[in-house]
Parts: sequence; structure tokens; C-alpha cells
Amino acid sequence: MNGKNILITGGTSGIGALTTRLLLDRGHQVAVTGRSPNKLQAFLEETGRPQELHGIIADASDWQATKAAVAETVERFGGLDAAVAGAGFTAADHFRTSGTAISDGDPTLWPGMVLTNVLGPALLARAALPHLRETGGRFVLIGSVAGLKNTPGNLYSATKWAVTGLAENIRMYATTVGVGVTLISPGVIDTPFWGEGTTPPFAMSAQPVAGAIGFALDQPVGVDLNTLTIRPIGQPI
Repeated sequence: MNGKNILITGGTSGIGALTTRLLLDRGHQVAVTGRSPNKLQAFLEETGRPQELHGIIADASDWQATKAAVAETVERFGGLDAAVAGAGFTAADHFRTSGTAISDGDPTLWPGMVLTNVLGPALLARAALPHLRETGGRFVLIGSVAGLKNTPGNLYSATKWAVTGLAENIRMYATTVGVGVTLISPGVIDTPFWGEGTTPPFAMSAQPVAGAIGFALDQPVGVDLNTLTIRPIGQPI
């Protein structure tokens, strides 16, 4: 894949940031979204690729912001070849040594997580698919092993199960209009996703996940790579 135009939501940290750098190094143009103007600006300055990298302030769970981000990407680069739904997070009450989020968590923390993790990819698909149809492009969703394996009282897991279902739902439509769809489900990764001091010792770098996204985007025309699950050695679940 040479010189493609790619939009990544939540592209300023973790998997999104590593993926952005990898794609830039491969000669692509990338637009990234983030909710924090300061964090986004810092990422743009740190990356130092003003011609190939474009930053957009946008909340992935907001329809108008998502639609505007896609339109801005198309206007800036002249088209859209791939969209990566990378924005997502876990509510703070999911990091606990006892109890579960469902049994004794803080429900006021849940709406943002549910909207970002579930509604966000759906909104991006709605905004991006018409453009991806024009280019025969690809839509990538970042799921989780938590969306394949249940754990007790874990609402975050439920949101990622929704992403797993959404990916297949979108694929069934997208394949009829020439668009590929890939669900990438990482296991435990050492990223800011984890609360301080809670990262499991076997956590892997996010680099292999970024590489998997690049691999999916590099598939030739006519090939649809649908699901990739990536765990670190030592993760039993």
C-alpha cells in the first residue's frame, strides 16, 4: 500500500500513536483525532511531520464531530483509503482489587465509556463508508480479547463484545460495496489504558498491534482480512 490517506480516531496515544508513526514511516498520510487540544498539539509537534500528519479535535462519540473529522480528512488529503476506529477507554472503577464494576462500581463513570467504545465505531463507519466505497478501502475496528472472553461484572468487556458484533455486522454490508473490514482484538498491552501500578507483568508492547493494523491495511485488492487476535505469551484468558 503506497501513499494512502488514513484517519485514526484516538490517534494520539497508545496503539493509535504507534500506528500513526508506523504508517507515516511507510509513506502514508494520516489524520488523527483527539479530545484534548494540548495533547493533540504535543503529539503533532513531537512527531514532526506537518505535511503528512494532520490533527483534528473531535470526540469519537459525537456524530457531528466525527462527520466533520472525516470531511476534513478528505478535504486535506483528497480522499480516504482507510479509517481506524481506535478511540476507546475503560472507566476508572474497572481497576480494582476486589468487587466488580457491575457490583459496586460508579455508574456515573460508565456513559462516556459505553458511548466512545460502542457508538464511536458505528459513527465512524457511518461517516467513512461512503468515502471508503469510492476508494475500495478498509475499515478497522480495535476490539479486545475482553470482547471474546467474559470476566465477571466487567462492563468494559461488554462494550468490546459489542464491537466484536459490530465488526461482523459492518462487514456483511461493507463487503457488498467493495470495502474491507478488519477487527483487531489485542490482549494485555502496556499502554496508558492501565491505571498506575495495575499493568500485568506479562503485558506486551503495543507495537505488534500497530504492526497488525499496518498488515491489515496492506492487503491487496480483493482480499478481506477479517479478524486478528493478538495476545502476549503468558496471558491465560
